[in-house]
Amino acid sequence: MKFKYLIIAFSILIIIIIFITVFIPLLIAGPEFAANFRFVILPLLIFLVLVLFGMSIFFLLNYRLLSLLEREDWPALAYYLENQVYVKGRYSSRNVRILASSYLVISDYQSVLKLESKTQAANPSAVNANVLIFGAAKILCGKFDEAASFYKIHTNKCKKKDRQWVRWFFGFSQLLTGSFAAAEPEFSSLSVTSNDSLITGISAYFLHNSLEKKSSNPEKCRQVAENGKSRVISAVKDHGGWIKETQKMGTDVHVAIIRKYVDETGKWLFNITE
Repeated sequence: MKFKYLIIAFSILIIIIIFITVFIPLLIAGPEFAANFRFVILPLLIFLVLVLFGMSIFFLLNYRLLSLLEREDWPALAYYLENQVYVKGRYSSRNVRILASSYLVISDYQSVLKLESKTQAANPSAVNANVLIFGAAKILCGKFDEAASFYKIHTNKCKKKDRQWVRWFFGFSQLLTGSFAAAEPEFSSLSVTSNDSLITGISAYFLHNSLEKKSSNPEKCRQVAENGKSRVISAVKDHGGWIKETQKMGTDVHVAIIRKYVDETGKWLFNITE
C-alpha cells in the first residue's frame, strides 16, 4: 500500500535527520557541542519527534479511509463513511465531501440529496463548504429548478474560492430550465469579470452558442461573448494552454459533469474543427 510505504519512508527520513542533527555534530564538536545541546539542538529534536509522532497518529487514525481511497473502492468507501457520518454523527466537511463524491462516482444521486438534507440539519457549514458537489447532484438528477434555487441561496454562503463557480452553475441551471433571461446576466458578468479562464471561456461559449439567439439584445450579447473569448485567448494563448487550464481542475466533480462543454469551448475559442 502506497500510504503505508509513504509513512515508513517519512519516518525513516525523520530518524536520519535526527541522527545527523544530534550525533554527527556531537562527534565533530565534542564536549563544546554537548554543553550547548539543550539550548541549540534539543528544541529541534523535540520538534522532529513531535512531527513523527503526529504523522504516525494521523496515519493510524485514517488508515481505513486512506486505504479505501487508494483502492478506489467507492461502494466500500461509501459504506465506511456512512457509518462515520450517520451512525457516529461525524458531519465534518471532509467526511461529507468524500461521502458525497463517492455517491456521485457510483451514480447514487438520491443518496447525495439525502446526505445534503441530513448535513443541513447537523452541520450547515459542511453544506456551505460543499455547494458545488451537492448542486451537481441536483443537476444530474434533472432537478434544474431546485439546483438554481440552491445555487442562488448559497452564492454568498459558499467558500470564497467557489463563488464564481456557484454563480456560473446558477446561470447554467437557469439555462437548463429554459430561463434564458435569468441565465444571460450571469454569463455576461462572468465573461467580462471572472479571473478564471475556464469560467470566462465557457460563459462566453454559452452566450455565443445558446443565449445570443434568445437574447433581447443579441448584438450586445455577441459583443460580450467576443470580449470574453478575447480575454481567454490572451490568457491561455493556444488550445494547448486551454487544455492545461482544464487539467488543473480535471478531478473536480463540478467540472467533470460539464466536461463536454469544456471541450466544446476549447474548440470554439481556437476555431478547431474535426
